[in-house]
Amino acid sequence: MKIQQISIFLENKSGRLADVTHTLYEAGLNMRALSLADTNEFGILRMIVDNPERAKEVLKAAGFTVNIASVIALEVPNSPGGLDNILQMFSQKGVNVEYMYAFASLCDDKAVLIIRIDNTDLGIQELQACGCTLLPQSKILK
Repeated sequence: MKIQQISIFLENKSGRLADVTHTLYEAGLNMRALSLADTNEFGILRMIVDNPERAKEVLKAAGFTVNIASVIALEVPNSPGGLDNILQMFSQKGVNVEYMYAFASLCDDKAVLIIRIDNTDLGIQELQACGCTLLPQSKILK
């Protein structure tokens, strides 16, 4: 089960991140998860939002470079070894993790992992085969 993530290329200068969040706020769009990786000159902001197509539209209109990518969202135990089990399985199957980020739920003992891998379809197949709970976009946004 694939979900949609937006990625925004940002100049690494004061106020650019605030410009993104304000643009989304003005459009009535909600962010559920995000990750920011940067260098001295630029950054990549990755986000799960409630309407990726609309977010892409309003951000492009505001002058940002935006891309939508398919990622996987899955529940992992929020305990020692929860992430390791997933990564060991991927390693054994030859699946490369390009990047990931996670957020913990305060309501239960699970964390949600957002992961981008080199072979999404194979990754989904292997995760389902080992009984992992994959989450649809609608579940992430609750």
